[in-house]
Amino acid sequence: MKIGVLALQGDFREHIRILRKLDADAVEVRMPKDLNGIDGLIIPGGESTSIGILMKRAGMDREIKNKHNDGMPIYGTCAGAILLAKEIIGNRQLTLGLIDISVKRNDYGRQIDSFEADLSIKDVGDFKGIFIRAPRIARFNNHCQILSELNLEPVMLRENNVLITTFHPELTGDARVHKYFLDMAQEHKELKDAPEDAANQNSREALLEL
Repeated sequence: MKIGVLALQGDFREHIRILRKLDADAVEVRMPKDLNGIDGLIIPGGESTSIGILMKRAGMDREIKNKHNDGMPIYGTCAGAILLAKEIIGNRQLTLGLIDISVKRNDYGRQIDSFEADLSIKDVGDFKGIFIRAPRIARFNNHCQILSELNLEPVMLRENNVLITTFHPELTGDARVHKYFLDMAQEHKELKDAPEDAANQNSREALLEL
């Protein structure tokens, strides 16, 4: 399975290291053409304003939205979560608007206020979360699935094919959150590669269940 990691700025190398630990074919994504043939995309932590500017300059924002519309899973950590959000409170920087949440940048404090916290993640288990200048999720749509909370506030959410964490699992030696995302990508790949007749049958069955 081939997973792209947006490599314009930030800690993309750490994500690639974790993915390769899971035997995924991890590739750096810098231009729209690099999105061809991938089964999922990770947008890493870093400086969200800088990543957004570089992403728009390269025309990546349009292509990422196209991939999302095709059902490809996308995962954003920290700055990546900010860029995927529908709204950034108090800021007008570029967002992709692919998950219906509102976030506040750096709402847990500055770099010196970084911390670790014990989390419980649905379908993953206990996990050590690393929070660095982390955003806070101030609002989320009811369609979003809360996968983990800290002090009764969501820190990991999923809406359809979009996954976000406000913490940095790539900075731990624990690959289980990335494995969760790989499972999302594998499910999408199997559906995409399914014979047309089977896909049509699945679509008909889904419609009958509505």
